[in-house]
This record gives sequence, C-alpha cells and structure tokens, in this order.
Amino acid sequence: EVLVGPEALCTVAALPDAGIVVAGIVGAAGLAPTLAAVTAGKRVLLANKEALVLAGALLLEAARRSGAELLPVDSEHNAIFQCLPAPTHSGEAAPGVRKILLTASGGPFLATPPERLATVTPEQAVAHPKWRMGRKISVDSATLMNKGLEVIEACHLFAVTPDRVQVIIHP
Repeated sequence: EVLVGPEALCTVAALPDAGIVVAGIVGAAGLAPTLAAVTAGKRVLLANKEALVLAGALLLEAARRSGAELLPVDSEHNAIFQCLPAPTHSGEAAPGVRKILLTASGGPFLATPPERLATVTPEQAVAHPKWRMGRKISVDSATLMNKGLEVIEACHLFAVTPDRVQVIIHP
C-alpha cells in the first residue's frame, strides 16, 4: 500500500504496529502527525519543538487521555529530562525542581553592544562563531528567537511557569 500526503503521515503515525513514533517533521507540518500518534497512545520521541510550541496544552491533554508518552530527544531538553527524578512524565511537574536552566552561546552578537543590534545584517546573523547551521536556524539562534521557543517547550514538557525557566548566555 502506498500512502502520500499529510493524511498519510497521520495514518502511519497511528498504525497499531507502530509502538514508537519519532516526531521530527519541521514546522507546523509536523503537528497533525504528532497529534495522531499521541491520540493513538504511542510513545512519541520529540525531535523538534514545533508541535509543543504550537499546541503544547492540546498534545499534553491528548497524552493524558490516551496514555501516550512524550519524550524529548533533542539534546538540551533530553538532558534536562534525564536529570529529573523518576518517575517523571512530560507535562507533569517534577517534585523538588525549583528552576530549569537553558543555555545559549550568545552567537555572533555576544559582544555586540545593544545599540548596534538594530543595524546588523543577515550575513552577520548567520556567521555563528562555533557552528554551521542553516540560515533560518542561524538567524533564530542569533536573535535568541530559538531560545524563546525552547523556553515555551520547557514550560510544556516540565510543567513549569516561564519565571522558573532561566536562560544563561555563556560562550
């Protein structure tokens, strides 16, 4: 059987034989298949933040109803998840956790005075001093937009309010 298109992704994500689903489709296109997998009660490995940023409350409620398990597999949120006391489930507050720390490198603008930020160019934004990434993620990283999205993701995953997520900029 050959399936194509967005509906096919939802169908495949909810197949009875699929015990684990990796949610790694970039952007809003990944939301519907991720929700289909969660609604079907799958163990869903979150390889990106988009579904949680777009519809975190909806996904977590669907997971509670279906018994699905949401596990972050991207590096920083996965590391945080591994540090939480067991058993901790996504969307539930871990006992004893007062603060979640996220790190940011500061990127190409770490030493740029704030008054100069209004005049930076896209070429400067994609010139990360340590990593070579695509243009969009480079700009999102340089402007800290990506870190803002990671704060939203952390709030949903770890059931904390934004004031309990601290971003530390460190080269």
